[in-house]
Amino acid sequence: MISLTKLLFNDDYFGDSLRYSREVSGATAGARRGAGPVVVWNCTRACNLRCRHCYATAGSPAGEEEMDTRTARDFLEQLAAFHVPVLLLSGGEPLVRPDIFDLMNDAVQKGLRVTLSTNGTLIDRGTARDLKRIGISYVGISVDGAEEKHDAFRGQKGAFAAALEGIRNCLAVGQRVGLRFTLSRNNIDQLEEIFYLIREEKIPRACFYHLVYSGRGSELAEEDLTHAESRAAMDMLIEGTKRLKEQGREVEILTVDNHADGIYLYLHLRSRDPERAAAVLELLRLNGGNRSGIAIGAVDWAGNVHPDQFTLNHTLGNVRKRPFGEIWTDLNNPLLRGLRNRKPLLKGRCRTCAWLDLCNGNCRARAESLTGDFWEADPACYLTDAEIAAE
Repeated sequence: MISLTKLLFNDDYFGDSLRYSREVSGATAGARRGAGPVVVWNCTRACNLRCRHCYATAGSPAGEEEMDTRTARDFLEQLAAFHVPVLLLSGGEPLVRPDIFDLMNDAVQKGLRVTLSTNGTLIDRGTARDLKRIGISYVGISVDGAEEKHDAFRGQKGAFAAALEGIRNCLAVGQRVGLRFTLSRNNIDQLEEIFYLIREEKIPRACFYHLVYSGRGSELAEEDLTHAESRAAMDMLIEGTKRLKEQGREVEILTVDNHADGIYLYLHLRSRDPERAAAVLELLRLNGGNRSGIAIGAVDWAGNVHPDQFTLNHTLGNVRKRPFGEIWTDLNNPLLRGLRNRKPLLKGRCRTCAWLDLCNGNCRARAESLTGDFWEADPACYLTDAEIAAE
């Protein structure tokens, strides 16, 4: 994640302590005992929608391989023992899992900071109160444009209205909530609408995700932004973040799944505000770029451990057979070992990029999806050859 709010204004939010701290920076953060990674748990493959870009290829109903309640509780105990700082519950749609509230409560009681990634359509006022009561730290609700665009993207008429109602219900009970938007060529024209929604609904956080070609999303590479469109989108996000600040709105704006964003922002500031640019450069160095397999990992519904939620085709082990902490620290696995020291393995533009220390090779899932080579350059890097050349 790249926090535009932090980089532009040095405003502090919870996640910044994980992204820009000297104590957790570097290649070993989240990769050793006593310093577990953020874990995305795709707790079910079942879903009440059929989103075109779903990396989990989610549908309904759940498969027989899904961990039952007892096994899931054992898994949560493993995460607590490994001092995982954040557990992000995702899916499919987590709220269709019958025991999800018991599991969320169990995780919070074990001391885990629990966040929820959801399509929002199932959050009525009572559900919002339950999330608040349990102690869910944050709820991220997907909105991919105004009503018509969102419903088409999510595969169901009425999905936008239900998601917006979910956001409103969370806000009404004081549950921290934010908006999640996946960028594509089909909805880049919706960015102004999204910033309008943020202002009008007083939404305190928004994450703008770059498309990753994984799961059903692997069929949408041609719908990804061109490099020119990515640059234009970043310009709009930067200006939108500045406008919110000028209006006195306390809103955290982040981009996700493309570390070129941070470098683009630094280059944007270098001639306009050299002092702020220098501070941004230091923050990006602390962040270290993509940390899949390092400070973020994923576990699917069956208990399989993956480098991140977009690399479900690569399995490191299974929590039914070995504790998560043992799997995460076992460098006998060649992929995990490679991710911890990936720079010598990277190819193409990534290998010679002047900003490699800040990006760390960006998204491996996109590279593998388009080229068949896990270590090839990320095709979604929109920095020009001149911008990545050594100075």
